[in-house]
Amino acid sequence: MEDSKYAKELDVAVRVVHMACSLSQRVQEGLVSSSSNDQVKAKDDDSLVTVADWSVQATVSWMLSESFCNQKVSIVAEEDVQTLSKSDSVGLLTAVVKTVNECLAEAPKYGLQGPRNALGASEILEAISRCNSSGGRNGRHWVLDPVDGTLGFVRGDQYAVALALIEEGKVVIGVLGCPNYSTKKEWLNHHHQYYQSMPKLSDTSDKWEKGCVMYAQRGSGEAWMQPLIHGDQKFNWSDSSQRVQVSPIDDPALATFCEPVEKANSNHSFTAGVAHSMGLKKQPLRVHSMVKYAAIARGDAEIFMKFARSGYKEKIWDHAAGVIIVEEAGGVVTDAGGHPLDFSRGLYLEGLDRGIVVCCGTTLHEKLIGAVYASWESSNL
Repeated sequence: MEDSKYAKELDVAVRVVHMACSLSQRVQEGLVSSSSNDQVKAKDDDSLVTVADWSVQATVSWMLSESFCNQKVSIVAEEDVQTLSKSDSVGLLTAVVKTVNECLAEAPKYGLQGPRNALGASEILEAISRCNSSGGRNGRHWVLDPVDGTLGFVRGDQYAVALALIEEGKVVIGVLGCPNYSTKKEWLNHHHQYYQSMPKLSDTSDKWEKGCVMYAQRGSGEAWMQPLIHGDQKFNWSDSSQRVQVSPIDDPALATFCEPVEKANSNHSFTAGVAHSMGLKKQPLRVHSMVKYAAIARGDAEIFMKFARSGYKEKIWDHAAGVIIVEEAGGVVTDAGGHPLDFSRGLYLEGLDRGIVVCCGTTLHEKLIGAVYASWESSNL
């Protein structure tokens, strides 16, 4: 771990995301193998929330507060305790308390200090509730999406644990845990049935086949990837990091492009028009969560575009960690007008011009922006 202004913050963030990935994997395995859905709830906006969402948020909140106890830790995160606090959610809360304590008990494996005694329900609810910052352009704010891509998560498919640090309105650190994203690019193409039917990987199999954690720091010009920790392994900086870089492809005909799976907050028909206008030949890779950013940073895909349907507002926790990792790996991230994303205006990416475009380099980016303008004028959006 090199010395830098954010050395401690990055060190803690990477270790904590490793812990969160381990937690979420255990919950996902339970969900996929069980016919019961008592660990999944629907929120007011019809999106899903699971035991893993609350458990990861509580774990990360507690660990950050303990690690930086001399600071006023500000955390922006997706979940609140409203559902968990209801009288009919006693079973859910019990499951969250058990899951969090199991995870915190493993903190020493990751070189972190856990609590002396198991946390009670009130302490865990408090840890979740502490994540109530609204961000902004002043001060430091951690930004967490405990389980990005919950629909993929409950299906046994791709999802991510995303943690970023924003200082004075700029993203300075990004860590992205992708528990189901191995080095085998073709795994991105398989749906959740593939994961369910897949034999469990043994501890002797390739460590890179079991998912990864990616991270980057602003201005370093480098992005890195580590394999997840499994079994009795202990976290070790010295022998596990591998540098990642974006793809060198600049020909649209050879480029692979990603888009969200869900149609609710993404306009697939407009994306198809842009792809045609730009000369993209390959079928889109529809991937849950910020794993799309990871795919660009690792060179497994060249383009990610998202054009939300009218009225949908992009939230900062859905993009912060992914954006900095792609940029430091050599990629370009802007809105559809070519402007940088603004993380200084609270919970949402305000002022966004139509959508978000992510490319492996400037050549494809310029062509993509041109295709967006051409397609926009011929569409009725």
